[in-house]
Amino acid sequence: MVVESGHKNPLPVLSSSSSTPLLSPFLSFSSSSPKLSSTLLLRNSTSSSSSFYSNLPIRSSHSQNASSSDSFNFREPEIPSMSTFQHSMNESSKPSSLKWRRVLLKVSGEALAGDQSQNIDPKITMAIAREVASVTRLGIEVALVVGGGNIFRGSSWAGCGGLDRSSADYIGMLATVMNAIFLQATMESIGIPTRVQTAFRMSEVAEPYIRRRAVRHLEKGRVVIFAAGIGNPFFTTDTAAALRCAEINAEVVLKATNVDGVYDDDPKRNPQARLLDTLTYQEVISKDLSVMDMTAITLCQENNIPVVVFNLNKPGNIEKAIKGEGVGTLIGATWNSSMSRT
Repeated sequence: MVVESGHKNPLPVLSSSSSTPLLSPFLSFSSSSPKLSSTLLLRNSTSSSSSFYSNLPIRSSHSQNASSSDSFNFREPEIPSMSTFQHSMNESSKPSSLKWRRVLLKVSGEALAGDQSQNIDPKITMAIAREVASVTRLGIEVALVVGGGNIFRGSSWAGCGGLDRSSADYIGMLATVMNAIFLQATMESIGIPTRVQTAFRMSEVAEPYIRRRAVRHLEKGRVVIFAAGIGNPFFTTDTAAALRCAEINAEVVLKATNVDGVYDDDPKRNPQARLLDTLTYQEVISKDLSVMDMTAITLCQENNIPVVVFNLNKPGNIEKAIKGEGVGTLIGATWNSSMSRT
């Protein structure tokens, strides 16, 4: 090993076996060069002249393939980031039997009203929160779109007292924000981290909708509630659910209603009406079934998003629907086939 110095007189060769200069354990190196470049500090406690050598840099250059016993083969360890570690832990903890990993739950405003004695039934919101909590512990990522029909339905009020349709729809969007804040408070009361994102800015009470931020919240195990529809009049919250599902790459829309699913006839008029297990998008459109509005169904069809219609009021149905256990009516797929989107 040759000592390089700025002095004119060459310095002697230092042997690694010499006992006079002691090599400091402190070592710095550069991994950007194909050759190892090491700087070592010399210390000598036996000689007063060692002060010259105490800060003398020794540079050693040799091939990475060298087999000399004096070569230093230090490699910088590759330490994974904490987010990578958490992601791998979450993936390993997810049961392989789950049909879906990221779902969008659509809750209508009427469902939140329960028996209609009040605008929002706290028992309903608590039931939703508890069932969502049980599936988030399994690693399933859950987003919600909430309606506002229990407080104000824009399409019903349009034209009343000179109220135009656009203004009525904006009032309805504000009603969905009220429901979303109520749901958020209920979920966080039992320890579920929750974020509300609105389609138009209401910075004091919620985040603005930002797709990347919403996806990041889901990856961190937070429940995201989308409110204010899509921010434009003349579109329902069903359309908002289909749109947000496509945007965040969720695998299914779970539509929670007050009925068990889709029937081949009105069960209120025909007691013999049969609950349908599966439907195609085209059957919903051609038969004009009142499952979702046509814009939402068409959007789901174009993006190959299956829709599950089920009864919110039966305990355990939300958990079963999110796990894909076959509840209600499945539109756009079959229960025994792969649910992965193409």
